[in-house]
Amino acid sequence: MMDKIPVKNTDPTEPSSVGQAHPESFNLYQKHEKIYTRKIEGFYQRLRLFTGWPLLIGYFALPWISWDGRQSVLFDLPNRQFYIFDITFWPQDFMLLAWLLIIAAFGLFFVTTWLGRIWCGYTCPQTVWTSIFMWAEQITEGDRNARVKLDRLPWSINKVVRKTLKHGIWLGVSLLTAFSFVGYFTPIKELVTNMFVFALGPWEIFWLLFFTIATYGNAGWLREQVCMYMCPYARFQAAMFDQDTLIVSYDPKRGENRGSRKKGVDYREKGLGDCIDCQLCVQVCPTGIDIRDGLQYECINCALCIDACNSMMDKMEYPRGLIRYTTEHKLEHESGSILRPKLIGYGLALMLMTLMFAYTISTRTPLELDIIRDRNQLYRETAEGLVENTYTLKVLNMSQQSMRYRISVQGMEELKIKGKTEIEVSAGEILAIPLRVEIDPALLENINVPIEFSVTTLDQSIKVSEQTRFLGPQIR
Repeated sequence: MMDKIPVKNTDPTEPSSVGQAHPESFNLYQKHEKIYTRKIEGFYQRLRLFTGWPLLIGYFALPWISWDGRQSVLFDLPNRQFYIFDITFWPQDFMLLAWLLIIAAFGLFFVTTWLGRIWCGYTCPQTVWTSIFMWAEQITEGDRNARVKLDRLPWSINKVVRKTLKHGIWLGVSLLTAFSFVGYFTPIKELVTNMFVFALGPWEIFWLLFFTIATYGNAGWLREQVCMYMCPYARFQAAMFDQDTLIVSYDPKRGENRGSRKKGVDYREKGLGDCIDCQLCVQVCPTGIDIRDGLQYECINCALCIDACNSMMDKMEYPRGLIRYTTEHKLEHESGSILRPKLIGYGLALMLMTLMFAYTISTRTPLELDIIRDRNQLYRETAEGLVENTYTLKVLNMSQQSMRYRISVQGMEELKIKGKTEIEVSAGEILAIPLRVEIDPALLENINVPIEFSVTTLDQSIKVSEQTRFLGPQIR
């Protein structure tokens, strides 16, 4: 009995783990061989309509949605304001971004431990955009066999036209992708106007060119090489896999020995398994691997090979599932459990951090107060014999509406504020208010007394407080 899912054997001195000839060794610097993928339909490919496509539509649509008179999602770097629907984030909220990235990392750990590289196969932008570019190939150059034949033919008018159409669609999608990305940082309607009147700024031109070239190169030319050599996820995923992780796997016990045969014959008498060695699973793989060689880091769990194999099993009237989502334990008919300590730990940590993050966002106060004491003069005595300290209050309205606030001070009885105590601050404005605080020196208990300024909305719904010090003369 095998102890593990067969892994691709790369040692030329050892026989293959599934009884076939071992894969040929290769040079990392050898010329890249183009992968011609075959189109396949099936359950898992229809499932992509509910995974990657909503994210794709959201990416292109969000900049065009208006929200309270402005763009729904806009990262205004010059003004250091980041709008996401009803919430405005500021540089002071940087810790929330760090917190969100930690939650995303734990989400990735949890999903990978449970479902393997399901993110790569269904929702990764590289996978989604590559699928769009493959679709462009299929409508301009034909199916897999037609594309292989076209590339081998000498250049002709037909070949030039087809290649031009394909690359035209690629560049169009790439430019639209770059345009949408820049539209998250520059108001997209303004970006459209500036583009048509040739009034784009240098940075806008740079990033439009950069992301157009990056999308065109990654989804059009590099494709699987991004997953295999550039993305770190393929390298560290093994640290999260275990014997109960759901992965795409070939069942060698059922499939071996491989061999072609006619439909309806008793292939068991010839010592053959269910695999007819049609190579369909290899032809549909976007990374060009043979899943029958075992678990490989190039596999992105896209399930194209499952749909391809199931379609062939249906034609041969064999049971489905020769290639399927399974676990190592299930493949070996051993007991296993989805609820294992590592998965539970990741899940609890993820749930706890998500709840805390949601609570922080829901209770976040859209108001910030900063107090600066006058350091040129610690205190002064007024003509009335009072002790006076001078402060500058900086009030930041972090909401998206103009607000009126009332300023008060606490800490000692008989403290009096000299200056404007009722203010109006526009949305996103930082207003500096100079104030003087006075008290009778006879009421001072110490030369250094803590006091607290409070800024409150007129309806008392929002309040922030900040401590500072009140300084006075030496008490005799």
